[in-house]
Amino acid sequence: MESKTTKTAKKDTVKASSDAAENLREFLIDGIKDLYWAETHLAKALVKMEKNVTSPKLQEAIATHKTETDEQITRLEKVFEVLGEKAKAVKCEAMDGLIKEGEEIMKETEPGAVRDAAIIAAAQKVEHYEIASYGTMATYCKHLGEKEAMKLLQETLAEEKNCDVLLTKLAVSEINLEAAE
Repeated sequence: MESKTTKTAKKDTVKASSDAAENLREFLIDGIKDLYWAETHLAKALVKMEKNVTSPKLQEAIATHKTETDEQITRLEKVFEVLGEKAKAVKCEAMDGLIKEGEEIMKETEPGAVRDAAIIAAAQKVEHYEIASYGTMATYCKHLGEKEAMKLLQETLAEEKNCDVLLTKLAVSEINLEAAE
């Protein structure tokens, strides 16, 4: 007779799809495809964010990150190349959700400091997702001996971390203060 715990464990076990990654390299490639989709869609979202903020400093930060994002897309294409893969985007459900949440935030706030603070919050959620993703993919490259791909991913990781720090400084030093008034 099976225990309740065993029945629950069996019920919660997920069956792999027919195209599931069978090794770390395949999972790495899947992750890079997700990131490629994420960055191309984020580039479009950043344009909308920039047009909806009122703080000149935040506009500049978003514009700068849009330029970096375009470079990151090119860098991901180089990662595909060094890994011997064709550049291909596969929908990233996480980024899709984060971008949709950012759009909702803009609809739910009036232009001004509150919207600016909300856009920073949405942007930081994106940055944290990217930091986790690039860090993980760079680690996989390290374990797989893919040093060139690892360096490219680490370069983007550093940019994402810098963007997060800048957004925090803007929020803490002025935008959140204005929004609280």
